[in-house]
Amino acid sequence: MFRRWRVKRAGSSFRLNLPDEERSLLRDLLPQLRELIATPPGDGDERIRRVFPTAYPDDAELDAEYQRFMREELVASHTAAIERVEASLDRNELSEGELLSWMQSLNSVRLVLGTLLDVSEDGIDADADDPGYALYGYLSALLEEMVHAIGT
Repeated sequence: MFRRWRVKRAGSSFRLNLPDEERSLLRDLLPQLRELIATPPGDGDERIRRVFPTAYPDDAELDAEYQRFMREELVASHTAAIERVEASLDRNELSEGELLSWMQSLNSVRLVLGTLLDVSEDGIDADADDPGYALYGYLSALLEEMVHAIGT
């Protein structure tokens, strides 16, 4: 069976073979991710807990200190990655840095979606009719292709 590639290395850059529908989907998801990333800590929004995991699960005081010092930098990093993806969404060739931004952003969307779907390390108990699981599977497969391409 022939499988269409979506991401592959082309010398020092990377070729993207994404149809317009997939690019449109990402164009819709990224602003939502940006909004979630900007949610202030302590807001209680569980959707982003995997994007900003607890650094010290056994010490609330140390974790609060870590969050106080690192949160702004992490938000800036995620926001910059989202901006790089948005700027390159219509291109068919990416630099390695751009591909890394795509990987960071897609993984962040996966983490949020995985939280909403209650995906665990044991996997998912997918309902074939639930579009959330289909989206999670798509993002996982695309991210896997990117990881493979960057490693070749």
